[in-house]
Amino acid sequence: MQIPEAVKNSLSKWIKDTGPAGDVVITSRIRLARNLNDYPFPSRLSIKGRKEIVDKVDLAVNDESFDTDIHKMHAVRLEELPAVQRQIMVEKHLISPQHARSEDEGGRAVLLTDDETVAVMVNEEDHLRIQVLLPGLQLNEAWKTASQVDSALETKLTYAFNENLGYLTCCPTNVGTGLRASVMVHLPGLAMTQQLNKVLNALSKVGLAVRGLYGEGTEAVGNLFQISNQVTLGRSEEDIIKNLFSVMKKIMEQERSSREMLLEGGTGVRLKDRIWRAYGILSNARIINSHEALSLLSDLRLGIDMEVVDHVDAKILNEMMVLIQPAFLQYIAGQEMSGDERDVFRADIIRQRVCRK
Repeated sequence: MQIPEAVKNSLSKWIKDTGPAGDVVITSRIRLARNLNDYPFPSRLSIKGRKEIVDKVDLAVNDESFDTDIHKMHAVRLEELPAVQRQIMVEKHLISPQHARSEDEGGRAVLLTDDETVAVMVNEEDHLRIQVLLPGLQLNEAWKTASQVDSALETKLTYAFNENLGYLTCCPTNVGTGLRASVMVHLPGLAMTQQLNKVLNALSKVGLAVRGLYGEGTEAVGNLFQISNQVTLGRSEEDIIKNLFSVMKKIMEQERSSREMLLEGGTGVRLKDRIWRAYGILSNARIINSHEALSLLSDLRLGIDMEVVDHVDAKILNEMMVLIQPAFLQYIAGQEMSGDERDVFRADIIRQRVCRK
């Protein structure tokens, strides 16, 4: 099966566009967990059963009567991809790290639109994980698209649904709506003013979870965090999204206030020095690892958003989040590379991008 060009393209919609409130919110994501009736959950399915589900879903989206306004989706069977191409999709937030580990099993796939706004993981933790990923703070817009895809699929497939519990899912925390709404946020101001831990710890009291760059169990680097709802049972989709949106408004206010505070008085000189030092290192480094690069890119992006730096594109952080990751570096280079070789190549790419007028 030919891999869609979108899989190999670094410029997903969320990377190309900053979106509303893009100075703080990098992306908005809606994810719906769904399972098919009469099949065990994927962890209890045979390879044959998983392949049957992939075939059913592929047929459904290719049916002429499949009714959505979105662009046609392409099915990519993960066992047919080399490990590096599966990892690229993880780095682009199209599939989970768990879903990428499928080389010895088979029966797992992802459906993608050309602009990668919509990605449907097939046979991850649940039979279907419908994801819509948009730039900036666009939770309602993402929900509208996800609901449209979900409804279209439900006309072709029979979901596992209980009148009392709602949609049935592998993990009990997803039972009900099966909805996870999340935002990826950039919070350097709160981090620098020592307010970050206080703000993040308070989120659990309002039913929200904080995770790292690639979701559960991953590290938060570059002052980037994913914030999402924890509970789906007993709450409507609209309530979940409204709660997250409301909390994000407050976090955005606090982050922007922290940034302004950092620019005042003597601290303003220190902040500008930190920003320009980051620019200097990124513009001249000959070797750099991903952790250091993202930390410096975070400082540079802060400088761009606060108009301290005016000649670098604000989308640089979005782009580098993908371009400097191990799998994508090796794809660009066209060969496998050692860690040291990747660090050298990463520095080359960053210099070219930061110094480009």
